[in-house]
Amino acid sequence: MTTVDEAYSRRAAEYADLFGSMRAVHPSDRQLVESWADTVDGRILDAGCGPGHWTNHLARRGKAVRGIDLVPAFIERARSSYPDVPFAVASIDRIDEPTASLGGILSWYSTIHHTPGRIAVPLAEFARTIRPGGALLVGYFDGGASIEEFDHAVAPAYRWPMRTLHEVLRRHGFDVVESHRRTGCDSRPHGAVICRRGDA
Repeated sequence: MTTVDEAYSRRAAEYADLFGSMRAVHPSDRQLVESWADTVDGRILDAGCGPGHWTNHLARRGKAVRGIDLVPAFIERARSSYPDVPFAVASIDRIDEPTASLGGILSWYSTIHHTPGRIAVPLAEFARTIRPGGALLVGYFDGGASIEEFDHAVAPAYRWPMRTLHEVLRRHGFDVVESHRRTGCDSRPHGAVICRRGDA
């Protein structure tokens, strides 16, 4: 993922200015993430937190949450903007948390640049670090009949059919609880999946 990280590093300030606040969040996404977080019992990891606005938002709602991202410029921005919230430079492919230590993980579009052959790496880490019964929320770009690569503004990304993503999550020990799809005339289709970690 080095190329992707470098691409985000080059555009970190631009990205943070455009998308790095709750003002830029779609109202239905905000409601979904808040409702999900309210069900989480235990610590939450914002995996691929970017400039940290979701991490801070959940912390302000009383959740024990920390954010990680592999782009140092994002973490610098997050620490500067939200000094009371813990952030660290770390990879979602090698999560710096003990096994079964988390109540939940928010993976909000943090796996969109993983190829179909590599998405198993972060999903396996999610499964390792979330305790049995814990919660996972994955935000992604929704696709049609097959996985499709497309030209994202920063680096190539992938659209996933909902059913295909469900199958991959189940293979990694997650029970799919509910799915959401959001479309609009001026945006790509968006998807979200809420899962529970099965018994170890």
